[in-house]
Amino acid sequence: MSIRSICQQVPVIPVLVVHDVTIAHPLAQALVSGGLHVLEVTLRTPVALEVIRRMSEIPGSIVGAGTVLTPADVKAVKAAGASFAVSPGVTDSLLSAAEDEGLLLLPGAATVSEVMKLLERGYDTLKFFPAEAAGGVKMLKSIHGPLPDVRFCPTGGISVQTIREYLALPNVLCVGGSWLTPEDKVLAHDWAGIESIARFNCELVKVA
Repeated sequence: MSIRSICQQVPVIPVLVVHDVTIAHPLAQALVSGGLHVLEVTLRTPVALEVIRRMSEIPGSIVGAGTVLTPADVKAVKAAGASFAVSPGVTDSLLSAAEDEGLLLLPGAATVSEVMKLLERGYDTLKFFPAEAAGGVKMLKSIHGPLPDVRFCPTGGISVQTIREYLALPNVLCVGGSWLTPEDKVLAHDWAGIESIARFNCELVKVA
């Protein structure tokens, strides 16, 4: 696998902030059953590493770690079984750590200079973050002209209302978003509802 091949598998990568390890299995199963089997578990809660372990047990899932900021994070998520890591930005030490650990990385970039530096290092599939705040669709259109070989997973401020606008761009493979797991449905353990949301988003993209 490559990070590009992972991003090509789904139109949306659910960005998950999970506080309760007991819901890891049913939440992941609902999303996978709804057609979204690539998942990003952010390192924003104390139980995130265990959630990654448990979600990785769901057949067909590809589980990555988000909000990976340091070399220590890289080692921790690799040990937890993450298939890939996602960072909001990038540092040389983070890139080196991911390369040393053999962990696929989707590094964040928000400017043309950042994209060029990552491309020079061999990264041609990037997270565009924060997407809406950094110029959104217009910015990505502008980047495509001088840097046609780079592909993106925009994340940050994207919603079900704007997903198709992003995915219509030639340099966008997928988007990342948190709207797929509404807090009320998670708290109510409404896994059927979350599966329906995932399926709706997959179908929405097909109906162009």
